[in-house]
Amino acid sequence: MDFNLSSDQAIREELAQRIRNARLNRNLTQAAVAERAGVARSVVQNLEAGKDATITSFIRLLRSLGELGQLDAFLPDPGISPLQLARMQGRRRQRATGRRGKER
Repeated sequence: MDFNLSSDQAIREELAQRIRNARLNRNLTQAAVAERAGVARSVVQNLEAGKDATITSFIRLLRSLGELGQLDAFLPDPGISPLQLARMQGRRRQRATGRRGKER
């Protein structure tokens, strides 16, 4: 699936299907996953239906399925670019300017 060309709803539905498949591959019921995650069964149902959910619920569900490590592959830490680090002279960046490619 090309996420760049997909709507938000299509992405939610794809993620929902992947979560459902991960649960089924482990032969777990929605109730069992909900209990492991510390959420209501309806939260699992909603996530698997592609409905909106909180990030906390999503994280709990991934953890209960043993898939939390996949988040690093999904969104790796970009770190600080060497050019940005040189401009900052070792200081840690605190905020964005909202401008692209403009020097101070």
